[in-house]
Amino acid sequence: MIIVLMLLCYFVLGMFLDDFAIAFITVPIFVPIVSELGFDTVRFAILFVLSMQTAYLTPPFGYNLFYMRSVTPKNISIYDIYVAALPFILLQTFGLIIVFLFPEIALWLPNKLF
Repeated sequence: MIIVLMLLCYFVLGMFLDDFAIAFITVPIFVPIVSELGFDTVRFAILFVLSMQTAYLTPPFGYNLFYMRSVTPKNISIYDIYVAALPFILLQTFGLIIVFLFPEIALWLPNKLF
C-alpha cells in the first residue's frame, strides 16, 4: 500500500513538475523507505518511469499535450487534445498496474543482464 501511495504521489506531482524535479525531491525520501520495505529498487525505478510517462499526458500541465498542441492545426483546441489523450492515459495506467502486479515483465531483461 505504501508503494501505491508513492506512485499516486508521483502521478500527482507529474501533473505539475518535470520528472527531474520530482526525482530530486522524492528520491532521497522514497528510496530508503522502498529499500527498508524490501522492495526491489530497480522495480521501483521502472514504476517511476511509467508513472512519469502517464503524468506527461495528464492535464493541467501535461508536457506531451503541449507538444501535441504545437504541431496540430489551429482549428484543434487544447480541449480536443485533452479529450483525445484520455484513452492513452487509461492504457498507460493499465500498463502500470500490470507491471506492478507482475514485475517479471519489467525485470526480465535486468535480471538477464545482471
